[in-house]
Amino acid sequence: MSNQDYLDKLRDTIVNQNINGCVEATNEALAAGIGAVEAIENGLSVGMKIVGDKFEAAEIYLPHIMMSAKAMSAAMEILSPLLVGDENAGHGLAITYVQEGDIHDIGHRLVTTMLGANGFEIIDLGVDVPNEKVIEEVIKNKGKKMILVGSALMTTSMLGQKDTVELLKEEGLRDDIKVMFGGAPVSDAWIAEIGADATAENAADASRVALEIMK
Repeated sequence: MSNQDYLDKLRDTIVNQNINGCVEATNEALAAGIGAVEAIENGLSVGMKIVGDKFEAAEIYLPHIMMSAKAMSAAMEILSPLLVGDENAGHGLAITYVQEGDIHDIGHRLVTTMLGANGFEIIDLGVDVPNEKVIEEVIKNKGKKMILVGSALMTTSMLGQKDTVELLKEEGLRDDIKVMFGGAPVSDAWIAEIGADATAENAADASRVALEIMK
């Protein structure tokens, strides 16, 4: 088998939600001399991109994405120890949360899953998170390559996103982190108004946008 064959096999195990097969394919790729970063970027992540596109096109649904993410996680358990010290590995730290006053978490969980499956280190703060806790977490991880990913399903909780950006500025942290907000009421105009970096229409799009702005 060529290296591309091994990478294609990794890709297909993700697309087909084959957890055990993904573990086997990962070990085979490593045994064939394929590096961890290459396996992730040119095999596993390609599979997750296909899964995201299929979800966006309504060809698959949430349970399929969760199973693909489990397959990716199983592979990452093998590959992560090999990434230690590799400056090119991963895409950075994603701090995810639902804005204070909001407990709608289905979209939040899906976005968090997709980001993790696409190579981000994840800190999930959960739902109904006050801005003070968000800022505290950013300060705690100062110096790392970071993206803040907040969601709000209600207009009332969405207003807190503006305060998040203002607090980041007040603490001198805004230039150290990318900020992406999502949720039904969030628009490109709102993102521009509050000085955030991006929004996304859905979980699949969120991972694509996050990867783009973290380049």
